[in-house]
Amino acid sequence: MRALGLDLGTRRIGVAVSDSGGRLATPIETVQRTNDRPSEHRALAALVAEWEVEIVVVGVPYSLDGSIGPMALLMLKEAKQLGATLGVPVETYDERLTTVTAERSMREQGLKGKAGRQVVDQIAAAVMLQAWLDSQQNQEER
Repeated sequence: MRALGLDLGTRRIGVAVSDSGGRLATPIETVQRTNDRPSEHRALAALVAEWEVEIVVVGVPYSLDGSIGPMALLMLKEAKQLGATLGVPVETYDERLTTVTAERSMREQGLKGKAGRQVVDQIAAAVMLQAWLDSQQNQEER
């Protein structure tokens, strides 16, 4: 099952995709926010079609204590909107600390400055999607 992972931000949307077996997440693209939500969602729908995705996983930035803060509420609302427009199931997944993990990985690879800002959201989407894929694999093994 191929999945698309989304790291929804206020300025950019990081996008990652899994392999067709649903085992490995790879960062693929950053969609710039334009303040035109329908246009942004059409761009995401085009990626769903292009990659023949069967499910979309949207990261939700819960608070460290697990509560739902203002940003998480916005992401949950947008995930619901995406569910109504993408034509495939949309699931949410806890993305706490994915950007921190992505930034650490980028520092280790020597990516900084503008080049880093261009890919941090993609990498965060891949970190979140990989965690979701791993959780799916663990459920199947039980």
